[in-house]
Amino acid sequence: MGEYTVTRNTTIAALPDRIYPLLVDLHEWQRWSPWEDLDPDLHRDYSGADSGVGAKYAWSGNRKAGKGTMEVIEVTEPTRVAVAVAFEKPMSSTSTSVFTMAPRGAQTEVTWTMTGPHSMFSRIAAPLGLFDRMIGKDFEKGLAALKSVAEVSGGQRE
Repeated sequence: MGEYTVTRNTTIAALPDRIYPLLVDLHEWQRWSPWEDLDPDLHRDYSGADSGVGAKYAWSGNRKAGKGTMEVIEVTEPTRVAVAVAFEKPMSSTSTSVFTMAPRGAQTEVTWTMTGPHSMFSRIAAPLGLFDRMIGKDFEKGLAALKSVAEVSGGQRE
């Protein structure tokens, strides 16, 4: 069946210790996630640890937002966060998103990589480049928002 991989990166004018809390605490994803504006009435449920390994987030929303769960499964502070993602709706799928942060002087290169087993849809769309473009566009939007939050507010809530 095989796996797919989608990767995007950006450079943020902040050190990893400013960016890391925005990734490892799932509550903070509301500030930058590319999917937060899909449903203004999105239902969120947080459980497990407050942040870090074992932090869990479940969502349920309209047809665009769907339904699913996320769990932080691995961290290397302050340079790596891995999150298991499981969608129930609009279609069932699982994936792992890994964020890596590589310091570059006063800046940080942030890479967002998602891997998962091919579904029927991704198996058809991947060879055409559609899957990478579709998910990649969301990643680019999310990384731009993450950059803005980390640079403008210093990662702190305003």
